[in-house]
Amino acid sequence: MRGHKALGVSLALALTLAGWPSSGTSEPILSLVGRFETGVFDAGAAEIPSYHPPSRTLFVTGGDTVWRIDLSDPERPGALEAIAVPANMTATSVAVHGDLVAVALAGVTGAAGRVAFFDPEGEALGAVPVGRHPDMLMFAPDGRRVLVANEGEPSDDYRIDPEGSVSVIELSNGVASAGVRTVRFAAIPAPEGVRQFGPDATFARDLEPEYVAVSNDGTRAWVTLQENNALAVIDVERAKVDAVIPLGYKDHRLHGLDASDRDGAIRIRTWPVWGMYQPDAVIAFEVGGTTHLATANEGDARDYAGFSEETRVGKVVLDPVAFPDADALQAEHALGRLKITNAMGDTDGDGDQDALYAFGGRSIAILDARGQILWESGELLEQIVAAEHPGGFNADNDEADSRDTRSDDKGPEPEGLAVGRVGDVHLLFVGLERTSGIVAFDVTVPSSPKYVGYAHNRPKSEALAEAGTGDLGPEGLLFIAAPDSPTGEPLLVVANEVSGTVSIYRVGNEPSSR
Repeated sequence: MRGHKALGVSLALALTLAGWPSSGTSEPILSLVGRFETGVFDAGAAEIPSYHPPSRTLFVTGGDTVWRIDLSDPERPGALEAIAVPANMTATSVAVHGDLVAVALAGVTGAAGRVAFFDPEGEALGAVPVGRHPDMLMFAPDGRRVLVANEGEPSDDYRIDPEGSVSVIELSNGVASAGVRTVRFAAIPAPEGVRQFGPDATFARDLEPEYVAVSNDGTRAWVTLQENNALAVIDVERAKVDAVIPLGYKDHRLHGLDASDRDGAIRIRTWPVWGMYQPDAVIAFEVGGTTHLATANEGDARDYAGFSEETRVGKVVLDPVAFPDADALQAEHALGRLKITNAMGDTDGDGDQDALYAFGGRSIAILDARGQILWESGELLEQIVAAEHPGGFNADNDEADSRDTRSDDKGPEPEGLAVGRVGDVHLLFVGLERTSGIVAFDVTVPSSPKYVGYAHNRPKSEALAEAGTGDLGPEGLLFIAAPDSPTGEPLLVVANEVSGTVSIYRVGNEPSSR
């Protein structure tokens, strides 16, 4: 077998790997100050947060509800009258700008979605149709436009596979006169390196826009195409696609991962595997007037009744030239349990696997505005959790005593992102969906981020299956800057979809030494 062993890691080593000293911080970067409980467990009751500073109201999507939460006292957030979602629709995303609240509403597969607008009190102001299955939306910084990523997911039998698209909602003349332009991919030739693999799919139907970020001047947007392992660049003014950029593959011969849920230990080591980055969240931020992007490289497989690309290394035939140690690699304690795609890897068409492609990068990345990766965290996220929270290492977010059970399947699953500034320090926060932890990085030098802290409120294993015992499954993250905060201190809000809770953290000072 190729690679080296790593039977766990010390905290000092994890910090050294990050380029940060193991001591000298003035206080924790994140301190839990309060929680809101929906009382609904493991049903997606708290997913995406947004905030209205004048009324100190937090809006959080919860499937058939948009929660309105009084954040005047973050230690004791209270429920306000919620916004009801129309029958047969699901609230997938929410965003606030000024006194306008926008909510993305998805219906049944293949049906057009909607974006509904409300005032901060929850009064309906109007709605407009958008593309199929709107999954995420955000306002441009000036509030004149809302951009919507319409995922266009297929039906479970794969008989319906709508086109993915991006909607640009024009609000210059108010909600009553809102217009919608649709960014389509039908006229774009499939670039080499972008995954197109659904049954009988055109390029436009195969693309699934997941998440959108917008530049500070509102002229450019970046959209993750998660299943396709790609990033789209959008000219917002023209509502046109500038480029679809393949993100390439991560070499796990250089960056380790824990690949087995049957080895009985934390074993982060290198393997002859390629990782598909497949980012979920993307966020744009400026440092020194230059735009950068951050991505959470969660990974996602198409796994439907009508089509599935999932298999395991132990279930495929490995090419004897590419993998002379195939028997050893396919053992359950080695690579045998690792989930890979069956849609690629047979490069010569002879029926065996010449290369192995796993789902997700188990990482975050910093990119430039052209979509080129400047920095990628390698194995650092798994190393951090192994050091800071070994009991939750690659655990599932809805099962007790589940340490290591996700090692064969995307590991900690970085999903949500938030960015904010504290003093002169730019901070990036990433939510680990499975581990239920939050990792903080200093991205003041975007090409060389520094790990600065880890927090979690994962309950003890014996209480894991009970509602109200902790925070599980961070989905959406939101940074509230000090001037907008009810306490005058910066806050981080985390919506946790499994526990159905919203956790509020105080963001402390930057580390005092480097």
